[in-house]
Amino acid sequence: MRIGFDGKRFFHNNTGLGNYSRSLIKVLSEYLPENKYLLYNPKKSSNYSLNNFNKSVIEVNPENYLSIRLKSLWRLYFVSNKIKEQNLAIYHGLSGEIPLGLPNNIKKVVTIHDLIFVRYPNLYSYFDRKIHFLKFKYAAKKSDVVVAISQQTKNDIVTYLGIKEDKIKVIYQGCNAVFKQTFTEAELNSTLIKYNLPENYILNVGTIEKRKNLLTVLKSITNSDKNLVVIGKKTDYFDEVWNYIISNNLEKQVLFLKNLSLEEMAMIYQKATLFVYPSIFEGFGIPIIEALYSKTPVITSTGSCFSEAGGSDSIYINPESSEELRDAIDLLWENPSKRNEMQEKGFEFVQKFNDETIAKNWNELYQSLV
Repeated sequence: MRIGFDGKRFFHNNTGLGNYSRSLIKVLSEYLPENKYLLYNPKKSSNYSLNNFNKSVIEVNPENYLSIRLKSLWRLYFVSNKIKEQNLAIYHGLSGEIPLGLPNNIKKVVTIHDLIFVRYPNLYSYFDRKIHFLKFKYAAKKSDVVVAISQQTKNDIVTYLGIKEDKIKVIYQGCNAVFKQTFTEAELNSTLIKYNLPENYILNVGTIEKRKNLLTVLKSITNSDKNLVVIGKKTDYFDEVWNYIISNNLEKQVLFLKNLSLEEMAMIYQKATLFVYPSIFEGFGIPIIEALYSKTPVITSTGSCFSEAGGSDSIYINPESSEELRDAIDLLWENPSKRNEMQEKGFEFVQKFNDETIAKNWNELYQSLV
């Protein structure tokens, strides 16, 4: 079977959508190498290549002068002409979009990660909201199957896009295999020394933006001796975060890390005393399963999709309440046996997101279409 994919995020996005794309293609190509996977990429990338993928994965770029110059238009429309030539059975839009003009004989799948821009319009510009909505609505309507990455996202697709439930399938995502690796004690300690990390620390991972709610974490450790390690890209929200840190004398307790290798990030997960993720809303929450695979206890938010990722043995708090978060942190910080219990049960739960299960679910979906 020949399956085409929108490759833009795969090659050019360092975080959520890019990680989802790379992880899915890796799983498919390793467990189902008999297929061909064509990634339609509007421009060459200096950050990501197919060097670590087998020969079943093929990159396709624009060829003529006009398509090379008008990359966005190629991805939106011109690419359909290329797709027609390449005898695809299925085209899969990995981030809520499919091109205009795809032929009727090609089955179409679109993954929709979330509809946060509809739920929280204040976080997006008017123009971005309108463009996102039109693209998502078109893709959901034209696709044969819409894949949601959580039951929460499926509910939102029904509510906000008006798509019937029986057209939507929930397929959970996994995480990079590096978070499942076992490292030596020497490797772990070397990373702690390199980044001058304390023996015990709270870990928070995610873009430093308002929705991820880092301020609540900071408030929960104010007037305590607990250390916080933050890994994430800074946005304008960081100014508000930093002002709070300065005003409350937290400079020596909060460490921001960047430019980590995936291996280093995995080791920092594994050495963390606990992981906190009080986000207001997510489509799924990959950092939660990264923490569970790392055998690190998780505190996250009530509502949204968080219990789908965290299972019954993570701790859930009101993300607006720094008092609830402080109490949950104190409970785990002072109770090693409780942490150990959560580590083991969380690790058992997270196996439902393993690569073999994900490959099986996608294979069943693709086969049902052809």
